[in-house]
Amino acid sequence: MYAAFRSVGAYVPERILTNADLEKMVDTSDEWITKRTGIKERHIAADDEFTSDMGAKAAAQAIERAGVSKEEIDLVICATISPDYFNMPSTATIISSKLGLPQVQAFDISAACTGFVYVLSIAKAFIESGMKKNVLIIGAEKLSAITDYTDRTTCILFGDGAGAAVISATENKEEAILDVHTGADGTYADLLMTPDAGTGSAHDALDAEARTGCMKMKGNETFKVAVRTLTNDVKAILEENGMVADDIQHFVPHQANYRIIKAVGDALKLRDDQIVLTVHKYGNTSGSSIPIAINDLYESGKLNKGDMMLLDAFGGGLTWGSALVPFAGPASV
Repeated sequence: MYAAFRSVGAYVPERILTNADLEKMVDTSDEWITKRTGIKERHIAADDEFTSDMGAKAAAQAIERAGVSKEEIDLVICATISPDYFNMPSTATIISSKLGLPQVQAFDISAACTGFVYVLSIAKAFIESGMKKNVLIIGAEKLSAITDYTDRTTCILFGDGAGAAVISATENKEEAILDVHTGADGTYADLLMTPDAGTGSAHDALDAEARTGCMKMKGNETFKVAVRTLTNDVKAILEENGMVADDIQHFVPHQANYRIIKAVGDALKLRDDQIVLTVHKYGNTSGSSIPIAINDLYESGKLNKGDMMLLDAFGGGLTWGSALVPFAGPASV
C-alpha cells in the first residue's frame, strides 16, 4: 500500500496588513522590507477568528476536492505553533469537531515552519503501515497572536492562514509519495523561539525584556543556517532518488524569505518557472505556508495530475524537511 497526495485546500483571512501599514507602526519601510524579504503584504486573522477556524475551512475544501466523504477520514493531524489552547486540547480535535467528523484519532505536532512536511511524513507512515486509509493533514497558524508588533525584526515577516491536504491509500505506485526527509538540531534552538511560553526555560542570550510569549529570532544567523541546511537536504533527497532538477515540475519551498528561496533555487539550478512563490502575498505563515503555496498553484490551473512537487522547509527547533510528492488529485478546473 502506498500514500498518495490526493488534494489540497487553503484559507487566508480577509484583513491585509501591508508594508505601508507597518511603516506607521515601527521604524521600517516598504523598500527595506521588500529588498530584505520579498514580502509586500500578509493576511491577519480577526480577533474572534482562531487557528482552528482557519484550519477547518482549509480542511473542508481539501476533503471536498479529494472526493471522499468526511466519514472516510480516519486520522487528523495539525501542525501549528499557535494553537487555540496552550497544551490541551489539541487544535486538531477542535478542527475535527468543527468539521463534524466522526470520532477519529486527532493530534497536533510542533515543528514550526517545517510542520507540514513533518505531518506529511507521519501520514505516509500511517498509511503505508496499513493503520489508516485517509489522513487529513493541516498546517494552520494565527501567528499574529504571538507576534510582537513593536519588534521590527519579526513583525514584518509573519502572517496568518491555513492549508490542508488529504493523503490517501493507493495501490498505484505511480501516485505514491516518493520520499520524505525530516531532521532537527536542538543546539540551534535559541535562533528562533517563543521564550517563556512554556515552563520558563532559561535563555541567557535574550534580554530580560524579551522574555515574552512572542516569537524572537536571530535573523542573520537563521538565514545562514537555513540556506546551508535546505540546499544540502534537497540535494540529498534528489540524489538518493536518482533525480535531477529537470525532473521537478514544481519546487514548493517554505515561504519565509525570497532571498532564502532564491539562494536554494540557484544552488539547485532551478528555472524561475519551476519555483512557486507566494511570500509576497502572504508573508511567512509557518506550518501553513507550503500547503497555501500548493493551493495557489492548484487554483492557478498549473498543477496537473502526476506533476512532481519538491517540498522544502526549515523552521524553529531547528527543524527541516523535504519531500518528493507527485500530485495524485484531479487537475483544477
